[in-house]
Amino acid sequence: MLAVPLSRYAGLGSVLGYLAAGVIIGPSALHLVTNVNEISDVSELGVTMLLFLIGLELRPHRLWVLRKAVFGLGLGQMLPTSLVLAGIVMLFGVPLRDAAVLSVGLALSSTAITLPLLAERNLLPTIPGRDAFAVLLFQDMAAIPALALLPILAGSGTEHFSWEAVARGGGVVAAILASGYLLVPYLFRIVATAKAPEVFTATALLLVVGTATLANWAGLSASLGAFLAGVMVSDSDYRHELQADIEPFEGLLLGFFFISIGMSVDLQLLLRKPIEISGLVLGLMIAKTCIAFTASYMRRKLAVPALRFALALPEGSEFSFVLFAAAVAAGTLSKPLAAEATLVVAISMMIAPVLFTASEYFVVPRLEAKKASRPFDKLEDMQAAPVIICGFGRVGQIIGRVLAMQKIRFTALDRSSSQVDFVRRFGMKLFYGDPTREEVMRAAGAETAKVLVIALDNAEACVAVAEMVRRKFPQLRVVARARNRQHVHQLMGVGVDLFVRETFFSALRLTEMVMEELEIPKSQAKHVIELFRNHDEKILNESYGFGNDESRLIQTVQDAARELRELFEADKSDLEGDAS
Repeated sequence: MLAVPLSRYAGLGSVLGYLAAGVIIGPSALHLVTNVNEISDVSELGVTMLLFLIGLELRPHRLWVLRKAVFGLGLGQMLPTSLVLAGIVMLFGVPLRDAAVLSVGLALSSTAITLPLLAERNLLPTIPGRDAFAVLLFQDMAAIPALALLPILAGSGTEHFSWEAVARGGGVVAAILASGYLLVPYLFRIVATAKAPEVFTATALLLVVGTATLANWAGLSASLGAFLAGVMVSDSDYRHELQADIEPFEGLLLGFFFISIGMSVDLQLLLRKPIEISGLVLGLMIAKTCIAFTASYMRRKLAVPALRFALALPEGSEFSFVLFAAAVAAGTLSKPLAAEATLVVAISMMIAPVLFTASEYFVVPRLEAKKASRPFDKLEDMQAAPVIICGFGRVGQIIGRVLAMQKIRFTALDRSSSQVDFVRRFGMKLFYGDPTREEVMRAAGAETAKVLVIALDNAEACVAVAEMVRRKFPQLRVVARARNRQHVHQLMGVGVDLFVRETFFSALRLTEMVMEELEIPKSQAKHVIELFRNHDEKILNESYGFGNDESRLIQTVQDAARELRELFEADKSDLEGDAS
């Protein structure tokens, strides 16, 4: 299948490729596949497995840590979106019950589209990435009760109420929860002892399909059963192995699900009502983008992250299709409305990756460049401090906090305007300025300061600052953050002799902890670590000057490894001699 690789190559994600493939081979285009229902029945297992994996990720303690973002921003995005969409739909004469189902389904956004889009651009660890994940998590949770409430919405009076159905549903939920806590961990422990991977995989699949079938028998959503099963085993020791076993099946079946959605898209409806469908798609995406931008901006007061967050969530969701299909089956949504809504969601899912990619190429860079062009802060009236910190990210903030606790004054500079704005929100004093420029450093008090801390995350900028300071402010003692050995050599080349490799000491401490867990005496572990540190720093100094000579560097590393091994062996012999 060429559609998926081409879509991924274009940076639009795999979901768009699956949808396009479904449209092309389906009844609306080439008629290669006409019986969509048979494929849909199988592909719905993909959604069920997706819900199980979401449940695995939704560990109770993790949800508690993310509670403000999940429930605050999630509810702040979904509730107004649902209300606005319900109002718009009702203006077209749609009954309240149908409007309620449509608004909730259209308010959801696609986890399968958004997260890969953000991950491919390394945006998941950023503010918009974390906020999008929190909102999607809330929406995934909200989809479960929405599916469960459909049978209740289908009734028009108490004659449709059944205490037997309520008891059966409640009993099944209780049974799933209880077995998840009491039986499933022991079951997997027994299966794991057999050391047969295929049996473990079969058991994992049985758990997903079994809970889904049990929930469906009770009149609940099959997805709800799989979701509950995932939550219950999310804190299990076998969580990662379960995830690894289920994900290949989930990916394959979810691909079939999106293909089946593409095949079920009614292109004839689009041809009959092109203006109406286009207007609905445009209205949906504009409404969701505006509301999401407002919710994010009100929370953080950062325009570019808010825009990225909003443009990541304007499309419909894979759960929209599930909700609409279940609503038609339950009698809470008419088939014509469901067909239009399905078409609108499918088109929005095709447009959203293109829109996000275009914004990353054309809009966001210009906004960031415009923001970066703002003038540097004026430092003329500030009181001189003995310490200047250049770079106030993870490293610089720790240094600043310790100095502040000791009542030692410092001046902090950062080249990122967004970082400056973010840190200032927490009440910390930070100035926007480029420390590679002499006039900025002079205004920061470099002529009278005693220590300069270079904690920039950019190695080239770090060296540039050090080089300028050595020439213009030679009285300053420079303490620098170094990323690696090459960076250390560059700093040494401009006269910096006080530096710390950012991962070196943390790695040594981790090694010491490992040795202690292996019941090696603490004194011996410390001695070994110290021996290694001294030897590594010696080699670091000796290799300065020929870092670009690869053959000589390789020979030095090999000699150093042999010398270190001999040191450890001699040290071990001395310890054994002392013990005897």
